[in-house]
Amino acid sequence: MSYYLKQIRPNFWTGQFSTFPEDKVKHAISTRLGGVSKKPFESLNLALHVGDNSQDVLMNRKRFALSLDLNAEEIVSSNQVHGEKIMRVDEKNIGEGALSYDDAVKETDALITNTKNLPLMLCFADCVPILFFDEENSAIGIAHAGWKGTMKRIAAKTLMKMTDEFGTNPKKCLSGIAPSIGPCCYEVGENVIESCKKNFPNHFEKILIKRDGKIFCDLWKANLIQLLEVGMIEENIDMANECTCCKSSWYYSYRAANGETGRIAAIISL
Repeated sequence: MSYYLKQIRPNFWTGQFSTFPEDKVKHAISTRLGGVSKKPFESLNLALHVGDNSQDVLMNRKRFALSLDLNAEEIVSSNQVHGEKIMRVDEKNIGEGALSYDDAVKETDALITNTKNLPLMLCFADCVPILFFDEENSAIGIAHAGWKGTMKRIAAKTLMKMTDEFGTNPKKCLSGIAPSIGPCCYEVGENVIESCKKNFPNHFEKILIKRDGKIFCDLWKANLIQLLEVGMIEENIDMANECTCCKSSWYYSYRAANGETGRIAAIISL
């Protein structure tokens, strides 16, 4: 298993996980390259809620979707609020959030479906994108796990929601933990430290890393641990292990840009 960057055309790249079979599911992680957005969002900003020109964002979304032979107008997206709400979507949700942030699925941080050719997309700038594919039941999921969502176990709850809705067996499900801020850069304060100790009482020493008198949080490890705890097999979890802050020339990073930046996106479709 591996995460790799694939060049689609000059100066346009997407990230992909080798664990997901290409004949069963389409997926990609965008980079910040190859779009039309202007500073400070340059150039492939895919978020409609950060102050960028909406027409530029829609052009970027069209380019990103076309890289997978998907229709940008059929994307389902949500208003992400760092919560734990998970929504099952289907044909009636086609296009929600595709062209307007106001039309997106409300206050939701994970989407699941078993509807074919329905692209699920969420946006990120340091938070952790997590993708799921259940080949046995032909179902997919996508979750947005910032530190708050990680502490609320949004990844594990998304998998459990897939089990409830589609009969997903965690031992057979595939997952990809995509690029996000890594333990190399994610220095945290007391609020995150205390939350981690409370929500991961048996594992916080693996998640919180002391270095140079500071505390850093490993969100990758925290999401891996919670998926293992609900029955996933580690060999089925593909870890990108790429830090968006370290590689802010490739990915958008909220921390590296001091809060004014665009968003990459993760997309998945049966």
